[in-house]
Amino acid sequence: MNYPSKLIEEAVEEIAKLPGIGKKTALRLALHLLKRDGEQTTSLAEALVKMRLNTQYCRQCHNISDHELCALCTNPRRDASVVCVVEDTRDVLAIENTSQFKGLYHVLGGIISPLEGIGPGDLNIESLLIRLAEEGSEVREIILALSPTMEGDTTAFYLTKRLRQPSLRPFSLKLSTIARGIPIGGDLEYADEITLGRSIVSRIAYD
Repeated sequence: MNYPSKLIEEAVEEIAKLPGIGKKTALRLALHLLKRDGEQTTSLAEALVKMRLNTQYCRQCHNISDHELCALCTNPRRDASVVCVVEDTRDVLAIENTSQFKGLYHVLGGIISPLEGIGPGDLNIESLLIRLAEEGSEVREIILALSPTMEGDTTAFYLTKRLRQPSLRPFSLKLSTIARGIPIGGDLEYADEITLGRSIVSRIAYD
C-alpha cells in the first residue's frame, strides 16, 4: 500500500498492531484523526499515555485499578465470603454486566498453557492461597469461573488440588464452578449476558 505521507504510514503501522484492526481500517482511523480538531487527537494521545503510565493492579484481587485496592475490593456492599476466580479483567467485566454476582474476584492473569509456556508459577495463584490463609479471612466459597476449554479445565483442576490442601484452612472451603451454560470451547467474554448470568446463579459443586 502506498501512503501519501511517511507520518501517515507510521501511524497506520502502529494502529494496525491493535487486535482486530487491519491496515485498511488503520488507515481510515488515521485519516479520521487527521481530519478532526487537533485537540481531540491530543486528548486521545494523552489519555492513552496516562492509562499506560498510571494504571495499576489491585493488591488484593489483581484486577485493573486506579489505586492500590480496586473499587470492588473496597466496596462494603460486596459479599467478601465468596470469591470468583477468573482468567483476566475482561471476564470480571463480563460477569459484572450480568448483575448476578455480588461477591469479590481474584484475577489469575491467564491460564495454564504448556504450549505457550505458561505454568502455575506465571499466574496469581500463590497470592490467592495467601489471601485465603490470612487470619480473619472471610472467604467461604471459591467459584472457578474459567472458560470451558482444555486450558481452562487444566487450570481449574490444578487450583482444586491446591485449594483442597488440608493445611490451607481450618474449615471446609466450598468449591464451585459456573454451570456449563457456557459453550464448551468458548470464551466468557463472548457469552451473552443472560447465559453468563444464569451460569453464575446456577453454579455447581466442582468435583
